[in-house]
Amino acid sequence: MAKYETKFKYALVKRCLFNGSSAVAVGKEFGVDDGTVRRWVQSYRHHGFKGLSKKYEHYSSEFKLSVLRRMKKDRLSYREVEAMFNLRGHGTVSRWERLYHEGGLDTLQAKPKGRPKMMKPSLPATPPKAKADDTRTREQLLDEIDYLRAEVDYLKKRKGLGSGTESDCAKKARLVRDLRQHHKLSNLLKIAGLARSTFYYQVNVLDAPDRYAALKSRIRKIYNRHKGRYGYRRVTDALRRAGEMVNHKVVQRLMQALRLKSLVRPKKYRSYRGPGHVSVANLLQRQFQAKAFGEKWVTDVTEFNVGGEKLYLSPIMDLYNGEIVAYQMSRTAHFSLVDDMLKKAIGKLPDKRRPILHSDQGWQYQMHAYRRTLAEHGITQSMSRRGNCLDNAAMESFFGTLKSECFYLKRFTSIDQLQKELREYIRYYNHYRIKSKLKGLSPVQYRTQPSRP
Repeated sequence: MAKYETKFKYALVKRCLFNGSSAVAVGKEFGVDDGTVRRWVQSYRHHGFKGLSKKYEHYSSEFKLSVLRRMKKDRLSYREVEAMFNLRGHGTVSRWERLYHEGGLDTLQAKPKGRPKMMKPSLPATPPKAKADDTRTREQLLDEIDYLRAEVDYLKKRKGLGSGTESDCAKKARLVRDLRQHHKLSNLLKIAGLARSTFYYQVNVLDAPDRYAALKSRIRKIYNRHKGRYGYRRVTDALRRAGEMVNHKVVQRLMQALRLKSLVRPKKYRSYRGPGHVSVANLLQRQFQAKAFGEKWVTDVTEFNVGGEKLYLSPIMDLYNGEIVAYQMSRTAHFSLVDDMLKKAIGKLPDKRRPILHSDQGWQYQMHAYRRTLAEHGITQSMSRRGNCLDNAAMESFFGTLKSECFYLKRFTSIDQLQKELREYIRYYNHYRIKSKLKGLSPVQYRTQPSRP
């Protein structure tokens, strides 16, 4: 049971008695059982502050009997009589009552603390005589010794066997097979509790070739090629793209057996800086789907920190296929970071396309030069509501994926190294990283696939 200081108890009691709070509400607020709070309140009512600092005491059997009689006479509950006599611990009186009904007054006597004293064993006056009725032959004694040795070896080997995905019968059969060269099979089967037919069946299963050996090799290659960024779903999509029709549950089970697990940890970055002097409506309205390339764009700026030095990344994503249309990196968060990125994206804009470009209310997107560039090329500006990052969730999701799959998986020693890795990752993200919502294709593959009639 947790021990609470008297001041803590008194603070909870004051909330119940003077502030009008219930024991349930106070218990939830401070993580204490409401029954314990009620017991503290009753103890304070009967004995004041002293009732909250009660320590353990030894009670005589006569005192315990008087408590039980008072409870029966006044028809008090266990909690009420414990508070009245300032008894420590919940359930004390109920235990006394049970002991009294089972054995009377003698059972209420306090038991001495500590271990009971050990009696020294008395040595026999004369050594015991060997039994003369042991008629076992030498062969029987040798068989018994062989059985005991087999039992010792089996138990030692089983104790050192770690937990795995094998069934209990398979584990036993494997142990018996390993020890069979040193001990009789009949003894080992008896010790393991295995039938002979079960043992041979399990041995045939263990010796059979692995039907998934080739698939495991392909799974491991895909996992290593993507540096642990793929879970079983994307590995399944990659296998299907390669012509391997396999169920995702099989891939999940095999990856668990191979101890292959996605290393990605989702992270979220928030870069909101507060309202500015420009008011732009939220035209995107969280509609993150587009029917064609160059219809809806989203952008934002994220920050990386390597050894105290910072690097800023400003990308533009097309919501049609999640492709990074253009990006710019800089060691300082100047306006040129966003301006250069915007000019790159406009250069890749398909003819006659005039997209909506959505961003947060960052200062860069409120600059007159930025808004003038958008107007000159017929691009409609859209902004998130104040302090609401969910309005730009698609861009935030990309930043989380980028940091989880690239930045957090390696230890960078310089900004130059990080810039090189980010360039490689964005190319990988656009051309090779497949997505389930793109039917198992990468963003570029999805955009360049032949149109269906």
